[in-house]
Amino acid sequence: MKTSYWLAVVCLAASLPTQAQMFKPIELKDQELATLRGRYVMPGRIISFGIVMSSTWQNASGDVIGATSSMQIQQSTIKPQFYVSMIDKKGDGSAVSQGTGTVSGGSGLSTTQGVTQVVRAAGDNNSAYNNVDLNVQKGNQAPAMDTQGQALAAGTTMTRSNGAGALSISATGVGVQLNIVANNNQGNLAQRLAQGGLMQNATLLGGGNQVNNLMSINVVLRDNLPSTGSMNGNLEQLKGLHALGY
Repeated sequence: MKTSYWLAVVCLAASLPTQAQMFKPIELKDQELATLRGRYVMPGRIISFGIVMSSTWQNASGDVIGATSSMQIQQSTIKPQFYVSMIDKKGDGSAVSQGTGTVSGGSGLSTTQGVTQVVRAAGDNNSAYNNVDLNVQKGNQAPAMDTQGQALAAGTTMTRSNGAGALSISATGVGVQLNIVANNNQGNLAQRLAQGGLMQNATLLGGGNQVNNLMSINVVLRDNLPSTGSMNGNLEQLKGLHALGY
């Protein structure tokens, strides 16, 4: 082997410890992690933001109780407004046996932050589904506002009951929550979207129930955003937007 080849091998071997030191993992402190943010969207880019929440409980006899709540914010909208449509269906009238299942624990689920999805089942022949869809589209025109149903004013609660159970949906200053307590000790479910997180929780204690917690988050981004002045998406600009809360 030529001397030049030996020299290259020796140099490469000598550099390996240095490279390993350069790429050594560094543990981030909690204070540093707390300042991390996701990808930014420039001001004026979002032209529509909407949420659709739906929760239903169907028991063994086919009785269905539930509700769909929708909200959409556009550039012309001053504040968000939820609209609620109730779901009320009568089954075949057959008797539903009393649920005998039990579950323990779970008291901390109501205080979690971030995304929480839970299904706990202590019965037979049940079906439970929690799902969240995030749909992002591009366009230059916002979709038509969906105002079907009854407006849910902040600080109020709507209720409905039938053979399947009792439903309540309420709005607070920080979000909206939907709860269903099924009859005959069949179980309960909850779906909440509030400041600090999203929660979908279903507990089944009887048999033959079909339970759904569904949420769809829909965003429309402007296809083309003209650049004006310093709005050029550079790093310094994004730091300024961070300080403003974007």
